[in-house]
Amino acid sequence: MSLFRTLLNDIDVVFDQDPAARNRFEVIFTYSGVHAVWGHRISHALWKRGCFFLARLLSQFIRFLTGIEIHPGAKIGERLFIDHGMGVVIGETCEIGDNVTIFQGVTLGGTGKEKGKRHPTVKDGALIATGAKVLGSFTIGEHARIGAGSVVLNEVPPYSTVVGIPGKVVVRNGKKVASAHSLDHSLPDPIADSITAMETEIARLKNECERLAEKSGTAD
Repeated sequence: MSLFRTLLNDIDVVFDQDPAARNRFEVIFTYSGVHAVWGHRISHALWKRGCFFLARLLSQFIRFLTGIEIHPGAKIGERLFIDHGMGVVIGETCEIGDNVTIFQGVTLGGTGKEKGKRHPTVKDGALIATGAKVLGSFTIGEHARIGAGSVVLNEVPPYSTVVGIPGKVVVRNGKKVASAHSLDHSLPDPIADSITAMETEIARLKNECERLAEKSGTAD
């Protein structure tokens, strides 16, 4: 596909996804998601030609302008729609298919434990909602949906909906997953953990005191 057709598709997808878009002039000059994608297409072309420093320099400049950070090594397909976009981070080995939608605050990152391919692969038609964190080298299947604020650490099947921390599949192929009702969305509570530890220690000391008192009474 020609570069001109690709750029035109980057504009047209906005009209498909955003009812607030009025005309192409507005999209070209006011949509930071479009600016970030266009900037990435140029920086990625430089990256593939071995101009790594120029590619990173351009990507950081685009980040400064848009608040969207896309590593020039990332592979992005046609019609990626980044809505609003502030705080979006897309890692170096991330691969994104066609017609993917990403909202603000999304991270497609690594866990720091992998080598080589360490960022997610997002298949065609997937949607990743506001604030979701997708971390690791695995695949988000075709037309999958990641709920707002979710933390996804494992593979997501096609046509599934994932929510929660950690993310769990709640809908698959249009049907609710039975285990969805038992999802645990709780976060660690260090204060509660400390109180529990103190209670355990107090009970141990109390038992020890009672044992010593009984021993002392027996000796008398």
